[in-house]
Amino acid sequence: MHEKIITFASPVFFILIALEFIVARKRQRHLYRINDSLNSLSLGVMSQIIGAFSKLFSIGMYALVLKHLSLFSLPSDSVWTWVAALLLYDFLYYWLHRMGHQTNLLWAAHVVHHQSEQYNLSTALRQTSTGPLFGWIFYLPMAVIGFPLDVFVAVALIDLLYQFWVHTEQIGKLGWFDRVFVSPSNHRVHHAVNDMYLDKNFGGILIIWDRLFGTFIEERDHVDIVYGTRKPLRSWNPLWANLEVYEQVWLDAWRTRNWLDKLQIWLRPPGWRPADLLALSAPVAFDINRTIYNPSMSKATAWYCIVQFILLLEAATHFLLVYKNISALNATIYVSWLVMGLWCIGGLMERGRIYLLPETVRILCILLMNLFTASWFYSFALSTPEQALLSAVCLISLGWLWLIFSRQKTHGHLPH
Repeated sequence: MHEKIITFASPVFFILIALEFIVARKRQRHLYRINDSLNSLSLGVMSQIIGAFSKLFSIGMYALVLKHLSLFSLPSDSVWTWVAALLLYDFLYYWLHRMGHQTNLLWAAHVVHHQSEQYNLSTALRQTSTGPLFGWIFYLPMAVIGFPLDVFVAVALIDLLYQFWVHTEQIGKLGWFDRVFVSPSNHRVHHAVNDMYLDKNFGGILIIWDRLFGTFIEERDHVDIVYGTRKPLRSWNPLWANLEVYEQVWLDAWRTRNWLDKLQIWLRPPGWRPADLLALSAPVAFDINRTIYNPSMSKATAWYCIVQFILLLEAATHFLLVYKNISALNATIYVSWLVMGLWCIGGLMERGRIYLLPETVRILCILLMNLFTASWFYSFALSTPEQALLSAVCLISLGWLWLIFSRQKTHGHLPH
């Protein structure tokens, strides 16, 4: 149900993104870049399709604790159950979010949401694919108290959906609202890498948790906010975006000779390194005036990536609607193909020709599946007209792709 609601809400998200883009343009503010926005949206799609599997584990753990360890059985038809559940969920989210900035193990997942150096509504959809690995632990108190599973899932969705609209620079301060709720002003601070704003404003719906626990700071009118992370990703690869910090921490844990450090590094704050490794190489100094990552991209490549993303988005939407009705093997193959497509789009935007072969293979896989199985990942049979249309899309995509890279490398650039 969770993924279906997100799926049906997606058109609203894209309409609001388009509206923000238009408003920003009229105000002569360039908040969107093709590459950055496609990367954020790709990570959002990836989190949903992978989450179709990983969230089964986190929800399963909640259900297990609820069944065997709950102290009470709260009625799901009581309004007070829902109010208490939403308040408690938001409180626990605050601590998960705060710890997500203060421990490497959780930051490795959460960092994905902060990697964009832009701040707009597409950033809201930039979500991790590894968050369900450990995030569920923070919500087990709700299961122990006895909040029903359907109530837990619903309030989690409410908390998540609320946070979409606060990812914008087009809404200023809101007076009393800013003092009680998470608002665009409050959340801009949270995404900043400026020294004064670092690790502040962790709330999901209510900002009062930050006020209570000393992590609140008001947005200053005279301070220009710089977004992103202190160690920039500098890549449009969605797989690398999800794995970057895990690899960095794993390598440090492997290389250090101190056995205590091998363990505690996972619970230390981001940027912490064992003393023996610091002695070998000093950390790179943070430069707030760094150049934003924005590799050149031809107009033809940009339009190709946009069209392919739209096709992948349609396929991902279909997957979320049918994955429970197909075999685990076919669902896994389906997801792998979708992830490969998002990976290729990221690669084409930053390294171009190197990704020509894998993108060709990806399209050929669909063409061959169409010709030999007459189905779409065995989720439904294709009629003859549908087969013809799919073959045409594949052949046009292949021709377009090879035409781009057979011509000159630079064809002019889309405006940023």
